[in-house]
Amino acid sequence: MKSLKFILPLVFSGLAASAQTTVRQDPTIEQMVKEVSVKNVEATIRKLVTFKTRHTLSDTTSATEGSGAARNWIKSQYELYAKESGGRMTVAFDTFTQPKANRIPNPVFLKNVLCTLKGTDPTDTRVYIVSGHFDSIVGDVLDAKADAPGANDDASGTAVSMEVARVMAKHSFPATIIFMAVVGEEQGLDGSAHVAKRAKAEKWNVDAMLNNDIVGNTHGLDNDIKDNLHVRVFSEGVPTGTTQQQLTRLINNGGEDDSPSRELARYIKETAERYVDNLDVKMIYRRDRYNRGGDHTSFLTQGFTAVRFTEMNENFTRQHQYVRRENGIGYGDVPDSVDFSYVQKVARMNLSVLANLASAPAMPTAVAMVTRGLTNMTEINWQDPKEGKKPAGYYILMRETTSPVWEKKFYVTGNTVKLNYSKDNFFFAIQSVDAEGHESLPVFCR
Repeated sequence: MKSLKFILPLVFSGLAASAQTTVRQDPTIEQMVKEVSVKNVEATIRKLVTFKTRHTLSDTTSATEGSGAARNWIKSQYELYAKESGGRMTVAFDTFTQPKANRIPNPVFLKNVLCTLKGTDPTDTRVYIVSGHFDSIVGDVLDAKADAPGANDDASGTAVSMEVARVMAKHSFPATIIFMAVVGEEQGLDGSAHVAKRAKAEKWNVDAMLNNDIVGNTHGLDNDIKDNLHVRVFSEGVPTGTTQQQLTRLINNGGEDDSPSRELARYIKETAERYVDNLDVKMIYRRDRYNRGGDHTSFLTQGFTAVRFTEMNENFTRQHQYVRRENGIGYGDVPDSVDFSYVQKVARMNLSVLANLASAPAMPTAVAMVTRGLTNMTEINWQDPKEGKKPAGYYILMRETTSPVWEKKFYVTGNTVKLNYSKDNFFFAIQSVDAEGHESLPVFCR
């Protein structure tokens, strides 16, 4: 985060404070980022296009065409990556029957592909999920036979999940990472909804879900803007399922822009810009684009923290279109309209965030700001994480109430801090940090 400052705070209560003035980049994460291959990204997208259509209702018996052939190939690739993991990575179909619905004429048996890199710390139950959807459509959402290449929507997101899995398979992390390729997104978020409901029912400790959907185009045709330097991260403000009591607290005390998903978006911006060259992450303060939706919504609905990545300017002649040419304009989601180097950059962003989170301690708990009495100071108390390794210390994050990003960062040890800044004038958050500098997600002080 280019605006972030690291300063020595005014700390009382006998706490130790460190004059750490720079964020240390992890050389292992730097190397992993470099290993993300544009050649592999392109090969994956072009291979997915060869299945002619990956429509959710398309053929599942052919070895070369349709949804069944595509999911089998994706699974085989994940299994290939798993051979480098020393047994830590496993691959399986997540199967379910989708009932009849608006875009599902009859019940259909579907399969997601889940590739799990098991965490090495048995006391750490955290799970991080990165996803793309492998199904595709044309102009008619029920046309399961037409050529639907889906190169950008969403072979690009599937390629991100697969390439990140390939690189990370050779490494180990305290927390668990799941790399997903889901079906049924275009028919109503069916695949992701099944995984999210399963995660809720089985009590997965999902710390964050990263959804990659339409992340391969760098040219907005109608506005003629060409941009390979920016990527959007969409995050909801008031969390889905907020109670009236929680809403009243927001109205009284602020924090409308500090939902867990907003904190994840800020974390992504800071971490990705730390590790990925020529990338500016644009935080968009809404759940998704107008009249559109994505698989992160399935996880938000179940109460998990989730965001969506999407290119900065979309080319709508290439989305949900029959492949054709009219008046000199090409229609259809073909691979030659994809900027593979841009997809590589998005994959590097995902990898840096996942690796930093899965390496970090869990979030602090019981974070509370002391508000009794009138004072121009700020006192914050918190407790250590309830699982995993003990943090080496904590970062106190601070920003102006009108700032979209955290502006100052204080390093402390202990579980309480008193700062010479007014709680009425700033927002604060706490994040755990280990000895190597890996930070947890921030917990907003309420």
